Amino acid sequence: MDIEFLLLLQHFREATNNVFTPFMEHVSHFSVHYLIIIPVLIYWLLNKEKGLYILASYSLSCGINDIIKLSACVYRPWIKDPRIVPAGGAVKSATGYSFPSGHTAIAGSLYGGLAVSFNKRRAVTALCIFAALLTGFSRCYLGVHTPQDVLAAFAETALALYIVSKLFAYIKAHPEKENIFLLVSFIIGWLGIIYITFKPYPTDFSDGKLLVDPQKMMNDGYADICLFIAFPVSRFIEKTFIKFEPAGLNAKGILICMAGIVPLYFMMKYMGDALDLLLGSHFGHFCSMFILVFYCAALYPIVIKILCNKKSV
Repeated sequence: MDIEFLLLLQHFREATNNVFTPFMEHVSHFSVHYLIIIPVLIYWLLNKEKGLYILASYSLSCGINDIIKLSACVYRPWIKDPRIVPAGGAVKSATGYSFPSGHTAIAGSLYGGLAVSFNKRRAVTALCIFAALLTGFSRCYLGVHTPQDVLAAFAETALALYIVSKLFAYIKAHPEKENIFLLVSFIIGWLGIIYITFKPYPTDFSDGKLLVDPQKMMNDGYADICLFIAFPVSRFIEKTFIKFEPAGLNAKGILICMAGIVPLYFMMKYMGDALDLLLGSHFGHFCSMFILVFYCAALYPIVIKILCNKKSV
């Protein structure tokens, strides 16, 4: 049934001469490469707690996603059925196993986190929910994920949003307990890295060629599971030593925060490839993610604190 649905979408793409394909590619691309900038700006500029909630939900969702992905080791639709022909350049963005959908997990956690954080603004909530659903649909439309992949990603995202919401409520009432949760996340992260490194993976061949290289499949796992490690480290350093406050929605604050996005953009675009060459793809992905999280959650807040003359509280 899942393959038949993808074939139906594929026939529609062909019948319409791929008129909607570029749009669907942009929807997928935006969710993975640029959407994260919105919660970062919220954290830096507007509301520290809401920004942290969205970023924590994103970290948990992505980490869970890749642990499941590298446990299930489900092949992509075109590997399971050669009738499936992915659209455009979608295959390039399909860098891991199929189940659950990584793009959907990212979009679900970020759009979902925005919807939860701004639930009193119905227009924002409705737009975020629509964008998350559209991203999930785009993965099926492009032929790189089955409906099961997408639905599973939405389920784990909903779970992540719920867990983080409850954790934040508990920590708000018991702030002295936060370090315990940060330590638990840190330990789970390293256990996850050990698990994906040493677990067995399928090595199926077709015509003498390896269908899927497990070493390549592990790359995203090293990056996403790193979130379990990078987020608590960055949060501990920020809350213990930096204690910044958002820059504020004013001309100076906006200018300072937008300036911080410039190096973030270049790091996201170029740092990963450079570190892969230097450290190998596994720990290149790991270190790239760690640096990005540390920059957003702890390093640039120092700049904001200094330039905005924020005092420790």
